[in-house]
Amino acid sequence: MAMIEWFVKGREFANCNCSYGCPCQFNALPTHGHCMAAIGYQIDEGRFGDVKLDGLRAAATYKWPGAVHQGNGTMQLIIDERADSKQRDALLSVMTGKETKDMATMWWVYSAMCPNKLEPLFEPIEFTVDVDGRRARLVIPDILDGLGEPIRNPVTGAETRARIDLPNGFEYRLGEVGSGTTKATAGVALDMRQTWGLFAKLHLSHAGVVD
Repeated sequence: MAMIEWFVKGREFANCNCSYGCPCQFNALPTHGHCMAAIGYQIDEGRFGDVKLDGLRAAATYKWPGAVHQGNGTMQLIIDERADSKQRDALLSVMTGKETKDMATMWWVYSAMCPNKLEPLFEPIEFTVDVDGRRARLVIPDILDGLGEPIRNPVTGAETRARIDLPNGFEYRLGEVGSGTTKATAGVALDMRQTWGLFAKLHLSHAGVVD
């Protein structure tokens, strides 16, 4: 059976427990030997087959006992309550790596490395993200509260800007580095303060990052 073609254009804010610079971005082991993360997505334009995804939001929480590539992780997806049944199924398929070439997207990798998949939640998601400004707010009432902001110079307090350029990445081509603080209380409990934050513009498809 032919693969369903899909694409997503949008923006993301990700917060993990690593120090600024996240060693995973450079094929190194995580700062503290294990990985936990919360990520929010704003889909500005998207389609899964003939299902439109424009304007929808999604989020995910993850936890691994070691590095991501060592597996045995736990994940929970949170899908915008505004999505209808077809849109929900489409987003769940994309975010669990289905209808995607092997290892082509971060969603494929994360799902493959998370044998423990908790039941998805369908909730109201409040999400604003300014990629260039390195600012974000991700709130899922009674479940998750996340904040993204620029890294600041410890002496002057001035905003510090740094980028990661990944020409062959499976998530983004250019990521803005910032600071993230997240508290989550659902299936994957998280408590991170002023750790690695990533702000990126996304353009992904069933074949991977679209140039």
